[in-house]
Amino acid sequence: MDRRSFIKQTALIGAGLATTNCWAGRAVAADGPLVALVKGKAPDLMVRRAVAELGGMGSFVTAGQTVVVKPNIGWDRQPEQAANTSPVVVQETIRLCLAAGAARVKIFDRTCNDPRRCYTSSGIAAAVAELDDPRVEISQIDERRFRKVESANALLLKHWSYYEEVLDADVFINLPVAKHHSASGLTIGMKNVMGVIGRNRATLHRNLPQALLDMNRVVRSHLTIVDASRVLVANGPQGGRLEDVRPFETVIASTDVVAADAVAASLFHKSMADLSYLKLAHEQGFGVADLARIRLLKVEV
Repeated sequence: MDRRSFIKQTALIGAGLATTNCWAGRAVAADGPLVALVKGKAPDLMVRRAVAELGGMGSFVTAGQTVVVKPNIGWDRQPEQAANTSPVVVQETIRLCLAAGAARVKIFDRTCNDPRRCYTSSGIAAAVAELDDPRVEISQIDERRFRKVESANALLLKHWSYYEEVLDADVFINLPVAKHHSASGLTIGMKNVMGVIGRNRATLHRNLPQALLDMNRVVRSHLTIVDASRVLVANGPQGGRLEDVRPFETVIASTDVVAADAVAASLFHKSMADLSYLKLAHEQGFGVADLARIRLLKVEV
């Protein structure tokens, strides 16, 4: 996709956001969170630049900490089918965590298809193994290791189980792929947290917006990096047809998972008016989904 196509694809962003004009080195102030949107051909370079624009991984990870990097590994699909997070994005994020001094980096997901096939088909298991670092651990979910959490702020998930590896970690890095979802419209960062909760997740679709808000209150994303390098635009979340995949060639990062989701949603020409879970999160003050309040930094690499 050339620059003209990219600008057209992100027209909704340009119409509504207060942005930082990185091309001229001038910034337009806004009162909301910073979101870095990086455009390029190489996912690893986009991740590196997006994190750098937020102050570098050292702003989130310090020496000796345990970090959970949570990609979407939910489906038995190949990387080019765009149902899971790009293995290149996962690998580069782990590299940055290690460079920042992480003592342990853990990667896992509660998959929808057979976990062994998901980890292998996605390319993520191989990408992690390629690092060949004893500080890095990729594992399948152990159903015995969920712990019940009582959440006073929750309206729906007042007593729910969460994976103890997440609850005990020092840092949680949310690493979703942006894609179409038949139930929620889109699945990005907030919905990616469903991969670390227990019990019967299917029941939550009866009131998915509130469920997503409740679980994200318990599992706070210190950093969200959205993989929109290649995007499933139809028949999600599982997909399968290559004709449903588009090369958006974008990575988005923010400390505000709601803002990251809102900017990613704009790539699909959607806003919080179209996505009830984003609207709810914004209205209840969990994050900022109002595009006019988000400080957007746009960079090409």
